[in-house]
Amino acid sequence: MRHLTERKFVFLYTIVIVATIFVFRAAQMQLFSREYTERARETTLERKLMHPARGLITDRNGKTMVYNKPIYVIYALYRKIDPKMDTAYFCSLLNIDKTTFIDNLKKDWNSQLFHKSTPFVFLNKISPEQFAIFQEHMHKFPGFTAEERIIRGYPHHNASHVLGYLGEVNQTMIDNSEGKYDRGDFIGKTGLEIAYENELGGTKGINYILKDPHGRKIGAYENGRLDSLAIPGEDMEISIDLELQAYADSLMMNKRGGLVAIEPATGQILAMVSAPTYDPNILSLDQNRNEGMSQLLMDTINRPLNNRAVTNRYPPGSIFKPILSLIAMQKGLYWAGRGGICRGGYRLSARKVVKCHGHAPITGISSAIQYSCNTYYCGMMRELLDLYSIKKPGIGLDTVVSYLRDFGLGSKLGLDFSYENKGFIPNSAFYDRAYKSELTGWRSAWVISLGIGQGEMQLTTVQMANLAAILANRGHFYTPHFIRKYLSGKPVPVKFTTKQKVRIDGRHFGPVVDGLENVVLAGTARVAFVEGLDICGKTGTSQNTHGKDHSVFFGFAPKNNPKIAVAVFVENAGWGGDWAAPISSLLIEKYLNKKISPARKYLEGKMFKGLIKPVGAHPEMVGL
Repeated sequence: MRHLTERKFVFLYTIVIVATIFVFRAAQMQLFSREYTERARETTLERKLMHPARGLITDRNGKTMVYNKPIYVIYALYRKIDPKMDTAYFCSLLNIDKTTFIDNLKKDWNSQLFHKSTPFVFLNKISPEQFAIFQEHMHKFPGFTAEERIIRGYPHHNASHVLGYLGEVNQTMIDNSEGKYDRGDFIGKTGLEIAYENELGGTKGINYILKDPHGRKIGAYENGRLDSLAIPGEDMEISIDLELQAYADSLMMNKRGGLVAIEPATGQILAMVSAPTYDPNILSLDQNRNEGMSQLLMDTINRPLNNRAVTNRYPPGSIFKPILSLIAMQKGLYWAGRGGICRGGYRLSARKVVKCHGHAPITGISSAIQYSCNTYYCGMMRELLDLYSIKKPGIGLDTVVSYLRDFGLGSKLGLDFSYENKGFIPNSAFYDRAYKSELTGWRSAWVISLGIGQGEMQLTTVQMANLAAILANRGHFYTPHFIRKYLSGKPVPVKFTTKQKVRIDGRHFGPVVDGLENVVLAGTARVAFVEGLDICGKTGTSQNTHGKDHSVFFGFAPKNNPKIAVAVFVENAGWGGDWAAPISSLLIEKYLNKKISPARKYLEGKMFKGLIKPVGAHPEMVGL
């Protein structure tokens, strides 16, 4: 036992002696060795971030819609700047004046945002041409370094609202990013750029570099053991058909409103227009960005930055009638052959009438849709509201609302976009508040205009297009979306490939679709007829208390096995058949036939040149 104890102490003594030798040697090297001290003094360690290439975006046919191009950022490290540097020469290389030089170096050194020993952004958005000139002389100016950044370029002038644009991160974004973003970084601000920021943005890499006091590179720190490569962003193929998108932009030129086209079988968005639009290159992050943004913001009448297709909500007008027909048939109140009598309007009282236009007798649901009979649909809405009790129409209203939720109304559809308005579908609670001063409550006659898509009901253009897709599919839809595939093979989110069904029996769609076909063949949208395409659709004239009514149309084609569903809303354009219907039919014809027939070229020309006077505009602004 004594022998084992002695061996234990010998082992411990040996460890202590060896450790002491190592400590002494380390101290000798770091504290007493002149060679080590000089080497440490003569080198500095720089942590250099490697910015990844942002993911590219192509259309459904592989045509490039967004590509990357470089710009450069000049950083300053205040403590290393030579106070005797040739400031005038430095400024001439970067094409700036001395005032800009002084202002860009002036920082609040007492704040936590800046430190004299930490690089900060001195000058942003330097073009490759300008940087090439500066780079040759950069070694003359210690304290200044440069980094390449990626901005966006657009080979075409279309789909600006779809694609979105980049912008510089602010301090709040940096603080909330858990180290992902730094000052001077760019991030998606709108459209697909922000919706897919995580996928498009990629991941930064890091290089640790040893440099001498003059800023010259000595080598990689620890032979690059701690370095990491930048991971580029995902390249994406989106659902937009660039040729169709360009044509849609042309049709909506000189107008205000929205257009959305969807592939019913997949929910993929083929085209989306917010009019007026703008060239996406205007907001590319180059030196002209501020001027371009200012011009767009100054147009307070047309508001081109506003995406009317997904953010503006409008009364749908008569395009709501086919949806109400389905609900009424599902509840058993109406059937395909139930006719009606129209004497010019629906009488609410001795003095109040919801007017209707002259048309042929209503023999059933199909003809009611064909002739867009207000009388028929006011009666239908009243029966639905009073289904359970004429004194409690709220129960009936909430029943209707529950079906409308199935159609994606009153809530966001969930498309992959930066922002989407949910529209507005009033329920019983809304009217209970609105009429709370009425002792007996409200009655169905007071909200009868809902039956013809008026009153407080409001939809977005993309919701209208999705309604057309549901009718095309006879009762189901896929959440409208832009992502078609990742070129890396990464799967598309399941929510975009999941079928969503409405609670309407399939047999009820037949008479409604027949009615939509008759609207184009011999109803309010005869202008939309194209030989051989079997277009089905519905016009609407959305009443506007602040000026001229709005023109609305939704539809799909062909009738069987439909390939495209469209909704068009043109503000202050009057009848649905005047503008929205012809625009929709031309878009459908272009997509299915790849060309416009000679007989309809006159109509195409009219849509291209048509100018809709915006509310509140001065005559000189609309070419009068």
